[in-house]
Amino acid sequence: QVQVTESGGGSVQAGGSLRLSCTASGETFSTLTMGWFRQLQGTGREFVASMHWDDDKKFYGDSVEGRFTISRDNAGSTIYLQMSTLTPDDTAVYYCKADLKLRGKPRINYWGKGTLVTVSS
Repeated sequence: QVQVTESGGGSVQAGGSLRLSCTASGETFSTLTMGWFRQLQGTGREFVASMHWDDDKKFYGDSVEGRFTISRDNAGSTIYLQMSTLTPDDTAVYYCKADLKLRGKPRINYWGKGTLVTVSS
């Protein structure tokens, strides 16, 4: 079994900052990519940010580039999302996605259960 767990969600005023964390743990695995998606109320899930483990290349959605920063720790199984200049439009459930290769199994995406971020005006 592999567990993907997010943390750091909460309430913040517009213009403020918040940092989310996500850790993949469990069976022995190799990490290919990890990233963040979000789902606003009444909308579908949209891409926020991701990064590759082999070359450390980062990608951002158009709505967050310049305000959000994705990073990882030196353990290789935890990512962070530093969110700045937050607006009420950023209010959403944020989901972590881990693209992993487990021993003896094919590459597959694993998802966390989500963490709620609420930005007040």
